[in-house]
Amino acid sequence: MSIFVGTGTSIFMTPTSVGVGSTTTAGRNAGIGTENGFLIYNTDTQQLEVFNDGLWIGGLTTPFSATGGTESTVSRSGYKVHTFTSPGSFTVTSGVKTGEYLVIAGGGAGQYGGASSGGGGAGGYRTGTSFPLTPGTYTIQIGAGGVGGGSNASTSGNPSFITKTGITSITSFGGGVGAQNFNSNNEVGGSGGGGSGGHGPSAGKPGINPSTPQSDLTPFGLTAPYPINQGGNGGDGFGNSDGSPPSGAGGGGAGGNGGNGAAGNGGAGGAGNASSITGTSVTRGGGGGGASRPGTGGAGGSGGGGAGGSSALGTAGTANTGGGGGGSGRFPDGPGASGGSGIVIIAYPTT
Repeated sequence: MSIFVGTGTSIFMTPTSVGVGSTTTAGRNAGIGTENGFLIYNTDTQQLEVFNDGLWIGGLTTPFSATGGTESTVSRSGYKVHTFTSPGSFTVTSGVKTGEYLVIAGGGAGQYGGASSGGGGAGGYRTGTSFPLTPGTYTIQIGAGGVGGGSNASTSGNPSFITKTGITSITSFGGGVGAQNFNSNNEVGGSGGGGSGGHGPSAGKPGINPSTPQSDLTPFGLTAPYPINQGGNGGDGFGNSDGSPPSGAGGGGAGGNGGNGAAGNGGAGGAGNASSITGTSVTRGGGGGGASRPGTGGAGGSGGGGAGGSSALGTAGTANTGGGGGGSGRFPDGPGASGGSGIVIIAYPTT
């Protein structure tokens, strides 16, 4: 014989099962005259809870299960790691966890050939350790690196993000493109693009951070001050007003500013940041080096930044690091080097 209370679907007893009422935390706390031994299923915490001496005590919990990306339970002890190097979905099918994330956007391209093209900025770099994971589908976007081109056609990187209905999206903005020759037309990004030298030095662009001017944020539809620091500033190029070889500056990195150009030496790309979210420390988000012709191109920043050209083409940023591309030192037709694509990683404890 079966016994049902109320609707017959929430509280019941059958020969093979027993059901209890379900409610939210707010509904639970609104209970009047709750007595010791009351049992509910909390849909917010997804666990059975029992009332005892004025407290709700958690009981059986719903096992956590999620899929998406390249999954590993061995790279980091006690954690499951989901790595995305292309767009996809992270789907939580049951349970609730607090996880970690790393979101890196595509790096900006280095600029087209000239005496002193600037390096591209690294893709925006965001990480956190208090990421609520609840049932549903999280959309994952991986930003492509900026494309190196000729005749001032290089581009900034593209954003990476995690988004889901009901949460504030986690977005990292693409790295800024380097400046061309003696122009200052590099753009703000997650990390700023490097300035150039030429017939007169130009200033590098800032990365997105609380002090970034509104005018630099306008292309991204943002309102200053932007609360998240996503990377360093691009360096300043070196002009040749004294006859010295002009040089481009390095693009900003996730962990530092790009270096300034100097006589015959391109600025180095800003350093990246290290993360151990996968269980192994990996540095990503290096800025691209500035070019010099003649002279020495700037080194790429640690973490995938491409080197600037020395009377030659620059080096591309490394894929899935958000590294900026190196500036081109080959005149007049050398295209800038492309930025590296981004990456998204989600990890959570298995116990």
